[in-house]
Amino acid sequence: MKIILSDDAVNWFVEEMDVESGDSVKFFARYGGASPLHQGFSLGIMKEEPDEVAVETVQDGVRYYIEKRDEWFFMEHDLHVNVDPKLDELVYTYEKA
Repeated sequence: MKIILSDDAVNWFVEEMDVESGDSVKFFARYGGASPLHQGFSLGIMKEEPDEVAVETVQDGVRYYIEKRDEWFFMEHDLHVNVDPKLDELVYTYEKA
């Protein structure tokens, strides 16, 4: 399982969430919504210091991670994070690892 962020996604986090070097951004399973992997759950994001990290990547000094308690959500898939240029919103895709 890996986290892969496009350059546009990294810029989105800087512009929309005011992340800067030294910050941490968590991807987590949240109840409600839907995803290609789970009906009734969707992916959430928040700036938060990690607890028990399952996977992480660092870009421009920002730590993007998934905690062990949320590994189940990804079902052995890599998380790809991009930006929809028309909506200026994050887009998530999941590719089998």
